[in-house]
Amino acid sequence: MTEVWGILNVTPDSFSDGGRYVDAGAAIAHARRMRAQGADVIDIGGESTRPGATPLSAADELDRILPVVRALVDEGIRVSVDTVHATTAKAVIDAGAEIINDITAGEHDPEMLATVAATDARIVLMHSRGLDVLVDTGYDDVVTEVLEHLIERVGAAEAAGISIDRIIVDPGFGFSKDAHDNWRLLAGMRRLRSLGLPILVGTSRKRFLGDVLPEGADATERDAATAATSMLAAQLGAHAVRVHDVASTVAAIRVQHLVEEAADDHVDNDVAIRIEGVRAYGFHGVLAAERAVGQDFVVDVDLSGRFGRAVESDALADTVNYAEIAQKVVSVVEGEPVDLIEALAGRIADACAALPLVDAAHVTVHKPNAPVGVPFGDVAVSVSRLNEADWTL
Repeated sequence: MTEVWGILNVTPDSFSDGGRYVDAGAAIAHARRMRAQGADVIDIGGESTRPGATPLSAADELDRILPVVRALVDEGIRVSVDTVHATTAKAVIDAGAEIINDITAGEHDPEMLATVAATDARIVLMHSRGLDVLVDTGYDDVVTEVLEHLIERVGAAEAAGISIDRIIVDPGFGFSKDAHDNWRLLAGMRRLRSLGLPILVGTSRKRFLGDVLPEGADATERDAATAATSMLAAQLGAHAVRVHDVASTVAAIRVQHLVEEAADDHVDNDVAIRIEGVRAYGFHGVLAAERAVGQDFVVDVDLSGRFGRAVESDALADTVNYAEIAQKVVSVVEGEPVDLIEALAGRIADACAALPLVDAAHVTVHKPNAPVGVPFGDVAVSVSRLNEADWTL
């Protein structure tokens, strides 16, 4: 199940809870409370990252957080420390912290990666454009650019001697990103999973969550939206979520986990069906000759859905009609021409996903006689679609 990391700001000026836990005793008590609510890790920060925050020296940062780190480690609580300073990282790791959470992915302090490499600690490499959270929020494709940055920083960490199994990545919600960028980043989580690394998601009380609240709502009123986005991140494969209000997010993720368990209990109702090699002649393509003469297309269709009853009932009503599917494929291929097989695959997938009992359709369109100009085996495009009717309330 996705881990929940409780945020503990030992600072006087954090944007949502600044000053509440500057006192070590208050901070330790709050950490215990978050642990009791279900937090797996307590993520401690001594330097605020809010816009306009005053930079803090490593020495002052340590004075704030080290007593708290030691106390929590002594109680057996897993600790992460949010810092950009290598000297702080070394001290808190020596005190028992198991994770360093660097919002600059090791770029602020050139000694950070080597310092962590010399220990057994894990490191979170977050996407940002420096310490100023508002700097340069322009992106052509935010998911691609975040992915490219994280790939580069993971490479730098490995080159410094940090093994890949000690690296966690964080797309950096709210850092150098406007509201649309943040929503797009959440929607693109599956692409970030292509890194093959654990992903930490921190949407908690971020400004973009104000999109779903009345104007002027306080930052603490974003906790419900935080729980919702954290649950979505968990569904999309996040290893951990980092939140201020632990109780609401733990509850949301437990709901998700119970639903998944219930679905697993009825896995025998889910059957996959594959129809392979449906052939049809169509006039699709960007070249005039393709539109005038046409060519063969070969289509594979994979359907997942609630066809399990058919195993026992032997009734066509409990599954799909393969002949009907094949005819739908032929009808689309022989229908209105399109330039790209991507568009053709999308139309076929839409038609198949709309069938009763189908939850999702995955369609691959092959174009074996494409005018490529060099010897080749095949050109194919795959498109997946969900049955949107199943998600309509």
